[in-house]
Amino acid sequence: MNIGVVGAGGIGSYYTGLLTRAGHTVRLLARGEHLAAIQSSGLEVRTPTETFTVSPEATDDGAALTDCEYVVVAVKGYSLAGVAPPLVSAAAQGATIVPLLNGVDIPERLMALGVPRAAIVGGLATVSLFRTVPGVVERKSPFDRVVLGELDRAHPDRTAPLVEALAAAGVAARVSDDMMLDLWRKFAFIVPITVGCGLSRQPAGRVLANPKGRALFAGALHEIAEVSRTTSSPLLADDESRLRDELFALQPGMRPSFLVDLMAGGATEVDTLAGTVSRLGEERGVPTPIHDVATAAFEAASQMPE
Repeated sequence: MNIGVVGAGGIGSYYTGLLTRAGHTVRLLARGEHLAAIQSSGLEVRTPTETFTVSPEATDDGAALTDCEYVVVAVKGYSLAGVAPPLVSAAAQGATIVPLLNGVDIPERLMALGVPRAAIVGGLATVSLFRTVPGVVERKSPFDRVVLGELDRAHPDRTAPLVEALAAAGVAARVSDDMMLDLWRKFAFIVPITVGCGLSRQPAGRVLANPKGRALFAGALHEIAEVSRTTSSPLLADDESRLRDELFALQPGMRPSFLVDLMAGGATEVDTLAGTVSRLGEERGVPTPIHDVATAAFEAASQMPE
């Protein structure tokens, strides 16, 4: 199978490594020192149980994606516009575009950049990954889960072959029966963490140690649930209760990548996370005061890309 991967951070590099080791032709779109390191010495993948090195077809030429069956998109949300041209070209050649970004409106953002809706499926990854030095990616979490699925039921399912390839490579991968609901569930888990940890500039344990901090997490979750209930894939009361329990059980030292980016003073995914809740709430008449405040604060603190 020919698979393209756009974005050579933790997600992109890790799945490139697994799929390459499993025997697939993987073309990784990368740049800078990371690209140079992979081309000269290979890509080293570290997990809690093993370390291995592979040699994917790493390049900075987007034209390499045009004959891929799938193109996995693993950039941060604020980088989507910059990688859109090769995605549009690959889709025109028949590639299925598989975004693994955080957010519930990534397909719409891709469509606005020229990628046809018919070429896009939904996807999410639940895993803790870090690109530690050029040429090296490390998985910190014991879990590694990927969910893929059609955005609606108007098209035959195209995600099963890629799910099977990921599963054979060692990933806990599955095809979703309701991809948008799965996206909302993940979104409703990660966004309260970014809001609570981002506003406090502290890891999860410091926020959750305070009753008001727990109320902040729960309030952010409730706003997201209320917004989801204006869509065709609403979160149910049971979803909200389960997600609240999971948020309150976070490891004390947990620091979301959003907090790392925010503290570094660079661009963040505020627009695709808290900003999306705020925007959708305004459009649909759902009050989202926590996300409104968080979005204003994060935008003021971040270097927003032009």
